[in-house]
Amino acid sequence: MKILCTNDDGYLATGIGVLASAASSLGVVTVVAPDREQSATSHSLTLHNPLRARRTPDGAYVVDGTPTDCVILAVNELLEDRPDVCVSGVNHGPNLGEDVLYSGTVAAAMEATVIGIPAIALSYVGRKHEELAGWEPVVRSVLESILRQDRFPEDTLFNVNLPSVDPSEVKGMKVTSLGRRRYADSITRANDPSGKEYFWIGGGDVIWRGDADSDFQAVEDGYVSVTPLHLDLTNYKLLEEIRAWNLDL
Repeated sequence: MKILCTNDDGYLATGIGVLASAASSLGVVTVVAPDREQSATSHSLTLHNPLRARRTPDGAYVVDGTPTDCVILAVNELLEDRPDVCVSGVNHGPNLGEDVLYSGTVAAAMEATVIGIPAIALSYVGRKHEELAGWEPVVRSVLESILRQDRFPEDTLFNVNLPSVDPSEVKGMKVTSLGRRRYADSITRANDPSGKEYFWIGGGDVIWRGDADSDFQAVEDGYVSVTPLHLDLTNYKLLEEIRAWNLDL
């Protein structure tokens, strides 16, 4: 099995080292990752600047672009053979609920799915990213559990979140739905040393809600959350209702 490994925290991040090592037991791994942190870049592409890639002594490719750029370059230019699967992460921080709309880690897996390559995005809910090294056996088990299936669902990627517990205390895996989250007081307004006003997005309190099978509830209870994400964003339940509006020009 040929495995493409990428992330949004940069090629030197602890998480991608753990993921690449865990995936190496399943096949031949090639790392193609950003040269710096690209968190919250979502599915953005670099269209107005040239992209550059270099090879590290250990064989990884480092790209001065977004996670989506990395997947596109890997599949179309950098790798000799098309990957059989793409694994993205392990992200330094959670990707729960609406986080998947902003995450570069999830976007990389989504781009692979768009191209037709089975993909898994993995994230760690804990704050101490140096603890990720102890998660390699769990990550390996997660990958094996998903990839050993006879058929990978079409147009679907798997969004995996590891709970903020000791790896030995993980209760198991749960298949989940996306929860909902809202950040309160997430914008800081202040003045710089010259007296000019600026705004800083990020931080604040997080308020979660969702059903009992939601991803945030699973990790809160000590389980690994596995959420299948589909590329088709159509709200099929509303199609007939909206058609009844008789929209016209």
